[in-house]
Amino acid sequence: MSAAQPSSEPSLRRYLDQPRGGPTVLRIVLGTQLRRLREAAGITREAAGDAIRASHAKISRLELGRVSCKERDVADLLTLYGVTEATARDTFLALARRTGTPGWWHQYGDVLPSWFETHLGLESAASVIRTYEVQFVPGLLQTAEYARAVALLGHPGATPEETEQRVALRVERQRLLTLPDAPRLWAILDEACLRRPLGGPEVMAGQVRHLLAMARLPNVTLQVAPFALGGLAAAGGPVTILRFLEPDLPDIVYLEQLTSALYLDKRDDVDHYLAVMDRLSAQAESPRESLAMLERLLGRAG
Repeated sequence: MSAAQPSSEPSLRRYLDQPRGGPTVLRIVLGTQLRRLREAAGITREAAGDAIRASHAKISRLELGRVSCKERDVADLLTLYGVTEATARDTFLALARRTGTPGWWHQYGDVLPSWFETHLGLESAASVIRTYEVQFVPGLLQTAEYARAVALLGHPGATPEETEQRVALRVERQRLLTLPDAPRLWAILDEACLRRPLGGPEVMAGQVRHLLAMARLPNVTLQVAPFALGGLAAAGGPVTILRFLEPDLPDIVYLEQLTSALYLDKRDDVDHYLAVMDRLSAQAESPRESLAMLERLLGRAG
């Protein structure tokens, strides 16, 4: 039996009833534990790949949580790593089965890019979500009408049915903020998000009212970065940082692009973006003054 096994199996067992995050988090946790077992056994990725009739690249993807895990592959790897105790193996294999379970977002697969599925899973499992937006109101804080305008802008050739699916996905995603164990959302909005009349004056007025309501939730902090600040050190685009209670999940920086996204979890990268976010928070208006700005904006819109 591997020396790493005693510390791995108990921490895995509690994920079998994982309330949030779905298969995305389970894949990452299982992959992390398999990597620890492999390293403790002194086995290379190439040798592990040979054991499951796969390349070392597949082992890398499996250990990073990028792919679901077949039970047979996990069983073969556990044998290779010296994990022979029945209870430990059963826990690993049960978790492997769960990694293939569709997340709640599966029903929106027709309009959901694969690179965004990962974000939805991580977002659902996060304990703290820090985000800075330059152009649009953050997705977790959008009204249905505003989300529809964003969807039409990003997918002008979509059918009405596809547009409504995208709106429904956005609304379903927002339920996260009102769950009993909801994460803390700390959002910084560039003033441009509020000044750009996306969807027209009525849609924007409704969006501002919604921001005011959401900012009064105990788990939501909202700040506005006004034009008066001039330049901001935010790398020129939106940034989201996800933090988790689970010790097996590192902080992750999410950088969305037009047709893809970057997920950064190396300590140096995360520390850099945390410092950027801290500076933004210090430069932006306080939460109280930000609410006052929204009130004033709504007064002018009315």
